[in-house]
Amino acid sequence: MAAVLALPVLLVAGLLVLAVVWVLTDDAEQDGTRLKKVPCAEALAFGGAELPAGAEDTSCTVQSWLDTNYQADFRMPRAGFDAWLAGTYPEAPEPGGPGTQACGHGSDYCFQLDVTDRPGTDAYYVNVDVTQVNAETVRVRYSAFTT
Repeated sequence: MAAVLALPVLLVAGLLVLAVVWVLTDDAEQDGTRLKKVPCAEALAFGGAELPAGAEDTSCTVQSWLDTNYQADFRMPRAGFDAWLAGTYPEAPEPGGPGTQACGHGSDYCFQLDVTDRPGTDAYYVNVDVTQVNAETVRVRYSAFTT
């Protein structure tokens, strides 16, 4: 009779132990659904780019499970942006051109490029969003991803 009465207590205790083990061993990297900080060189290389000279305040992440999404956020000298963009994505549309009308509020220039067939690039698409911080500096938000 005592064994029958102890069974519910043991079941509850076992469930508690399983819950504690699950919480303590829940590794964010097992499923890849959480953002992970990465070197910005890695984030930009995924989309076929390099971090521009003079880049500051860099912050880069990756999220990967079924698809991979690298994000980069940095500031750079305004004077160097056009040369960096032309050297990196010569096929990028001109500001105000086709493919740039969907910029978010406060964005000065944005576009999306299909880089699927570009050699040395693992991404399918690249998004670039540029905001002028002041006369000398722009903020670039960059993403390279598969879908």
